Amino acid sequence: MSVILITGASSGIGLQTAMTLARQGHVVYGAARRVDKLEALAADGVRPLRLDITSEESMTTAVATLIKNEKRIDVLINNAGYGSYGAIEDVSLAEAKKQFDVNLFGMARLTQLVLPHMRAQRAGRIINTSSMGGRLVSYMGAWYHATKYAVEAFSDALRMETKNFGIKVSIIEPGGIKTNWGFIAADHLVASAQGGAYEQQATKAATGMRRQYHSNMLSAPQVISNAISKAVNRRHPRTRYLVGFGAKPLVLAKKLLPTRFFDFLMMHAS
Repeated sequence: MSVILITGASSGIGLQTAMTLARQGHVVYGAARRVDKLEALAADGVRPLRLDITSEESMTTAVATLIKNEKRIDVLINNAGYGSYGAIEDVSLAEAKKQFDVNLFGMARLTQLVLPHMRAQRAGRIINTSSMGGRLVSYMGAWYHATKYAVEAFSDALRMETKNFGIKVSIIEPGGIKTNWGFIAADHLVASAQGGAYEQQATKAATGMRRQYHSNMLSAPQVISNAISKAVNRRHPRTRYLVGFGAKPLVLAKKLLPTRFFDFLMMHAS
């Protein structure tokens, strides 16, 4: 049995993962900005924890509360994040910085807060949710992909630095997963391009994105929660779990195809 903290637990992959791990008998703290959205997890024994990944005070308080209650933390699952799409020219730097604050710097600060406890235990696991988008770039997703490429580099460095303290680091790289993520990203894309030079391309790309997320071809969140479960429970977890619709073939195509041809595929994927 492990004491686990998972961020972004109020919906999608985070919600499914929190339920899965709690049903396995782990002590799971599901964290989100709005605790009321965590009520559905109570039946599975998930303990709600208010946590705003962009607030130093919120993160410090959340970790202190968990340590006070459990005296240890065995697993941190950095799952909170969102996708903000839009042409580079259209997206404000304020929005770009917000994307980094949520997808990278919040994750990094929370990791800093739990590391002293894991080092004292000489054991721990940190599981960071990246994306297949940390290995390739889709059309008009510059800032989102920049954050995920950064998560990949951050996690690789963290894995090396913490190895001698008994801490294992894994990266989860989902492909297309049937959650609200795609609809949120499409809405950002349309809003960012309204009245601008990229409006026509953005509208077309957003329509394709919504069509894809309305379809039944994407993988269920359970596919990712199963991968996270393996990273939590296996004695020797993998460093990367590339799973979900399109993940392996697209990453392979990125490696094998000429760059301009892959660019063409991404620009016409919708």
